Amino acid sequence: MLHRFRLATPALFTLFFVSVASAQGGGKTVIGNSTATLSPATRVGDLIFVSGQLGGRDSTIQGQTTNALNSIKTILEGAGSSMTNVAKCTVFLVDFKDFQGMNLSYAAAFPKEPPARSTVIVAALVVATGKVEIECIASAK
Repeated sequence: MLHRFRLATPALFTLFFVSVASAQGGGKTVIGNSTATLSPATRVGDLIFVSGQLGGRDSTIQGQTTNALNSIKTILEGAGSSMTNVAKCTVFLVDFKDFQGMNLSYAAAFPKEPPARSTVIVAALVVATGKVEIECIASAK
């Protein structure tokens, strides 16, 4: 029987998947060098949750998007996964006018079967010159 449900917020969606992954065998494993407040990624069961990656110092949305996705690629490969295993991304944009430019670079990173994605327009990012931040959830296998 197919059950349809809608979770109220992305946080609940993530919590649901963390709970399922934990139940399937595995605690949380930190991937990369964490700080006092952040880990580049964590693995729970067969899922890898990559923290939001910023676009660096490039002044263009295409360059920042490419840089953020390259950081995600590096983190996933360090965890033994790849961009082809990305199931869901959330893109945070400061300016809606950058949507098409972001899409150009994003499409290049996922040329076949792109992952599910949400794009959210935000007031600001933690870096004043930041135009985009991207977080992803990927399969470890």
